Amino acid sequence: MIIGRVCGTVVATRKDPRLEGKKLLIVERLNPTDGTPGGYIIAVDTVGAGAGERVLCVSGSSARLSHGMKDHPVDTAIIAIIDSICLDR
Repeated sequence: MIIGRVCGTVVATRKDPRLEGKKLLIVERLNPTDGTPGGYIIAVDTVGAGAGERVLCVSGSSARLSHGMKDHPVDTAIIAIIDSICLDR
């Protein structure tokens, strides 16, 4: 699983028909320990995430198991909006 922050959108007028109506978001990976950024990924939104929100993403076969993604060409999906993170050390 990947923790990240939504920082943008991707608009594609021509795409695989199975992606019609799906929102594509740019997610900046975040280090869960200190929140430092670590690169960007494009993810299909399955939960209605918005700009600036921290999200939980899954990739690979897990992304295709998320709600509404069965048999879709998806490598990364947003599956949750994070309310808080607590690290016990």
